[in-house]
Amino acid sequence: MAAEAQQLTVPTEAELLQGQADLWRHSLYYMTSMAFQCAVKLGVPTTIHSLGGAASLPDLVAALSLPPAKLPYLRRIMRLLATSGVFAADNAADVVTYRLTPVSWLLLDSVAVDGHPNQTPIVLAATSRHCIEAAMGLSDWFQKDVVASPFEDLHGVTLFDGSMAEQDPEIDAVFNDALASHDNSGFLTVLRECGGALFQGLESLTDCCGGDGTTARAVVEAFPQIKCTVLDLPKVIDNVPADGVVNYVAGDMFKSVPPAQAVLIKLVLHHWSDEDCVKILAQCKKAIPSREEGGKVIVIDIVVDSSSGPTHEAELLMDVAMMVMTNGRQRDETDWSEIFTKAGFSDYKLLKKLGARGVFDVYP
Repeated sequence: MAAEAQQLTVPTEAELLQGQADLWRHSLYYMTSMAFQCAVKLGVPTTIHSLGGAASLPDLVAALSLPPAKLPYLRRIMRLLATSGVFAADNAADVVTYRLTPVSWLLLDSVAVDGHPNQTPIVLAATSRHCIEAAMGLSDWFQKDVVASPFEDLHGVTLFDGSMAEQDPEIDAVFNDALASHDNSGFLTVLRECGGALFQGLESLTDCCGGDGTTARAVVEAFPQIKCTVLDLPKVIDNVPADGVVNYVAGDMFKSVPPAQAVLIKLVLHHWSDEDCVKILAQCKKAIPSREEGGKVIVIDIVVDSSSGPTHEAELLMDVAMMVMTNGRQRDETDWSEIFTKAGFSDYKLLKKLGARGVFDVYP
């Protein structure tokens, strides 16, 4: 017997008016992104900082050397970005002044805030025409029987493997700077909150896809007894000067990981499919001793959690971004548990969630 049809309730007039406003908001979200990009390219956050942390529109127009006639237009951009939380607006006086928020603090030139490097490259990469055009092609991509991501399908190149550099060296540099900013952000918080549990007692550590060694050097500074090795692709390692603190190894994590008591893999796996994550983690498992001998893999990555509050939307946006630009995805704890098991690990602990990041100890 067919299920009884559910009676539909027509929205009220007030609900439809709110729905229309929400429709406008969703359709025009890209305007916020473009206004954000505009402010970053103009240097508004750094200019507010240089003016003592608060600036009026005339102050900004003068400091940025903008034509005075653009002041009314800048007002509209700043009003939107203040509403979106990028800046804070002080309306107490006759003249509105704008201040930095935690978002804009992350965009200051030559200022690392509590271990968070400048995140400007992330804004420029995410709002580049390459990403926007790939996202614009989603509906076409869904109708194609292709394995490639929308980005690769459209542009014919894959991020971070060198093919982008051959096509457009300038934007490739932006993407690589964005990757470094993303990977190195927030690690000092991890050290403060979880450093003892993660690294106390370790004698050796391999940082898988450790880039220029920023994370490994931070570990050695906090725990001098640990001998750290950084593994990354030859095109990365060849450009890193020897520092006498960290050992650098050029290689491929799909083929081999330098042996150590523990392997760290931070903000890497979300770029890869589940199948590739299993392959990578299996190589990490080969590189470490038994659990009884202190062997473990430390995974730091996004953990999607519907109870995350305001962070949850960012987690989901990052997930769709991975779908558009790579073959990876963001995962909830159940997803991570399944991948750890398939890679041959016996157990794991989610030590802490710091913002959108989860910090895992994964045991052989």
